[in-house]
Amino acid sequence: MDSRPQRHRLPVIAVAGPTAGGKSELALRLAETLGGTVINSDSMQVYQELRILTSRPGRRQIARAPHRLYGFRSIARPCSVGDWLDRARAEVAAAHARGSVPVICGGTGLYLRALLEGLAPIPDIPGRFRRAAQARLAAIGGLAFRRELADRDPETAARLTNGDTQRLVRAREVLEATGRPLADWQREQRTTGGPDAFVVLVLPPREATYAACDARFDAMLERGALEEARALAGLGLDPSLPGMKAIGLPELLAHLAGHLTLEQAGESARRHTKRYAKRQATWFRHQLHADRVVPGMIGDVGVPAGLLDELRRFLSSPRGRPSC
Repeated sequence: MDSRPQRHRLPVIAVAGPTAGGKSELALRLAETLGGTVINSDSMQVYQELRILTSRPGRRQIARAPHRLYGFRSIARPCSVGDWLDRARAEVAAAHARGSVPVICGGTGLYLRALLEGLAPIPDIPGRFRRAAQARLAAIGGLAFRRELADRDPETAARLTNGDTQRLVRAREVLEATGRPLADWQREQRTTGGPDAFVVLVLPPREATYAACDARFDAMLERGALEEARALAGLGLDPSLPGMKAIGLPELLAHLAGHLTLEQAGESARRHTKRYAKRQATWFRHQLHADRVVPGMIGDVGVPAGLLDELRRFLSSPRGRPSC
């Protein structure tokens, strides 16, 4: 039995899962059938310069159903969870105003959780704390930095890897600026009128996901990923920007700089893609309440049997019907 509070607010359908599993295709098919609008919840697909490297929906997909929050931000301007959340809430409301069903789609679990559960009430952190944390990380490396964090915020440190520099720095800056661990703030997380959601988790077998990840890099190259990376290299951007860490981009930049052959770049990108997919799958299994788990690749199974009927019942039920 679903124990989550029944808020009777604007309903959404959320399609989540690890990279390369087919969630974008499923979200599109659901939007087509239900008269919906696909709203991006992938932290890399928000950047306009990363069309190919993030497999952003193209003209054919956009012609089949409206798409929102794709490529709306310059890669030079990092998009925080709060930035995305403000826009996502506005897009959900706008979709309902048009009589369209919002279909949230993406693999960034923190974005989806923020929409469904709200954000922790952390105050604004002055930039000097982030700069100090970044300098400390650069000086001692990820392993030692995480150990230092574990001394004061063991709960957050236990959830992160040595290479998760963005979140390690965030935890450190919050700790230094507020005097409280990030884990404490997150326990005070408040629900601020989030939508009622029917959550579909696309979770293919690991072998199928890994095979799709292996094919992803070659497919990106065929569509022009190397040229996209070359254009980004010409902008002279700070490599620590979140968007510059999109999977496959660091490897291609290293190839363009003469540090890797294209074959070596491909091997590294495939390895990192599979590691990322594994982390995503683990997060979704343990952190997300799914109403329906889809265990197969969407390209193979299409819309799972019975799912549309479940969604129609959800949208017409008190749980999914907007309150007055």
